[in-house]
Amino acid sequence: MVHDAAGQWEDVGVPTLPALRRDLDRAGYYPELVADVLDVAIADEPIAAHLVLPETTLDDVALRRHVTVMVLTATRLVVAHVDDLPADSEHPSASAAATTEAVPLDRVRSVGLTHVVSDPARYRPGRTRPSELTLAIGWGSVSQVDLEPASCEDPHCTADHGLTGSVTGDDVAVRVSAAAEGVDAVRDAVAFARALSRATAAQPVRGQD
Repeated sequence: MVHDAAGQWEDVGVPTLPALRRDLDRAGYYPELVADVLDVAIADEPIAAHLVLPETTLDDVALRRHVTVMVLTATRLVVAHVDDLPADSEHPSASAAATTEAVPLDRVRSVGLTHVVSDPARYRPGRTRPSELTLAIGWGSVSQVDLEPASCEDPHCTADHGLTGSVTGDDVAVRVSAAAEGVDAVRDAVAFARALSRATAAQPVRGQD
């Protein structure tokens, strides 16, 4: 859910734009907690755009909820992620962990987008919407290394060719599907990606005046 900033701050207990607060309430995942941790990270800076992505996953133990919120200001990208933590031997009751990171826009190295379009033969410019969007943002905080045994073209070769792999630098990646989250969620993700791309393109290259 993404909206451009407009109007004045509204007194809702935690100072945040009304549109962002409405989207947090709509997501329904501890909105007061999420709004509070965002307020600390945003530090009263006006919000240009935001994206709220709730997610529910099922593992071998239980149904778990998450929410990822990205907030764009004139100078920073603020990312918040909140997870459910189940009770265990050390924590007798369930809890939630809320993590935020504020990244200066001139530190954002990449904004990667993967658009999935159904029936591309009938694609119409400006009218056909993607059925799925993956947004990957990298700023160099995290690098993931994927390694696998290297091989050669000889199927009978038993020599050790060492390892091969790739390094990816996506600090946050979110996938939005029209089938799962709805067409409006995909549209909002595209709009946020456009706003972020525009904001990072306007930043000076580091090392230059």
